[in-house]
Amino acid sequence: MGLEPEKQAVRKRRAVLEAASSVFLNKGYDSTTMDDVAAKAGVSKATVYKHFADKERLFAEIVGATTGQVDALVTMLTAKLADTRDLDRDLADLARHFRTALMQPRLLQLRRLVIANADRFPEVSRAWYEQGFGRVLAALATCFQRLADHGLLRLDDPRLAANHFVGLLLWIPINQAMFTGRHHASTDAEIDRHVRAAIRAFLDGYGGRRRKA
Repeated sequence: MGLEPEKQAVRKRRAVLEAASSVFLNKGYDSTTMDDVAAKAGVSKATVYKHFADKERLFAEIVGATTGQVDALVTMLTAKLADTRDLDRDLADLARHFRTALMQPRLLQLRRLVIANADRFPEVSRAWYEQGFGRVLAALATCFQRLADHGLLRLDDPRLAANHFVGLLLWIPINQAMFTGRHHASTDAEIDRHVRAAIRAFLDGYGGRRRKA
């Protein structure tokens, strides 16, 4: 028994999005054609155009769809720091999860693709930042302000503190990945060393109550 027309349309649209995501990431925006997407999805080009009027709208849909993954990250941030009794430990634990989430190879490829096309599609790249990474920074800033209210951090600008935390944590691996293309260059020992150093530097600057030596 075949799929109902509505369910079949949903399935085909999902197949087109998955195929387009793969093709865009592998070939880049300019080298990708709607024929490529149709072939990868196993549908006709007419089907691709039925769901997406042109390549630009398809690209925007793919970029926008990834921001939904941020919800889980925001929930994790809030849960980790809501009732912390050991800030050093919980920040380090959060940092490892945070780094793992943002250093996924496919996400790094998408980041590179969005940056490469930011001048051409500024609204797409702006929305990707604001609805994705910007929301994560806002959630982190809210957590830090709550910690400051309880005397665990000292800060005047929670959003700036959130940027400093993320910068300390991701500056090294993000730049290595962006410039070398090696998404798994760090060993577990290196990751642990970078995380511990980032937390130490962050708390040296923003720590509240006297910490253990």
